[in-house]
Amino acid sequence: MEKVNLWTLVMDGGYIMLPLAVLLLLAIYIFVERYIMINKSLKEDPTFMSRLRDYLNEGDIKSAENLCRQSNSPYGRMLLKGVQRIGRPINEVTNAIENTGNIEIASMGKGMTWLSTTAAGAPMLGFLGTVIGMIEAFFHLASAGAQNNISLLSGGIYQALVTTVAGLIVGILALFAYNYLSSKIVKATNQMEARTMDFLDILNTPTA
Repeated sequence: MEKVNLWTLVMDGGYIMLPLAVLLLLAIYIFVERYIMINKSLKEDPTFMSRLRDYLNEGDIKSAENLCRQSNSPYGRMLLKGVQRIGRPINEVTNAIENTGNIEIASMGKGMTWLSTTAAGAPMLGFLGTVIGMIEAFFHLASAGAQNNISLLSGGIYQALVTTVAGLIVGILALFAYNYLSSKIVKATNQMEARTMDFLDILNTPTA
């Protein structure tokens, strides 16, 4: 019994397999790059808030700013804006933190649009390849005239269906990658919100 070879399937899929391959490589690159970046953002210094509190209670704004810069994290860059606006109205401090937080979240989500587009577009491309392949198969069948046979039709349908399978595989992988990274971004957003609340508590708590 002849076994189906993966490389043969890819070759039999036709030219539609090329954009599908490009989308797959792009999705893999975005996933790996975003995964590393977001995981780096999620790393947290457990002593950060206590040290920041000590600096602010002592009135050492310069050290507080340096601490935020050295953290090299989204919440550090976000709170840096807040520290730099200490002494101004609390709503101005809050707005500065929120605006910076929105920029950080947008930065973490960079490239995610391509993943969602691949998740939706790859199956459509695969289906398009199948439709084109079916049209070609029936065209060749009609052109064969009296010599047409079932093997000619089945061979064409087999080749046409390969693109549907490929499109579904690429789309499913991109969808899982998109949802996984989205959950990571939500976790990072929650972390940033928690640090913002801690920072505002520090500002609103009178020093002894």
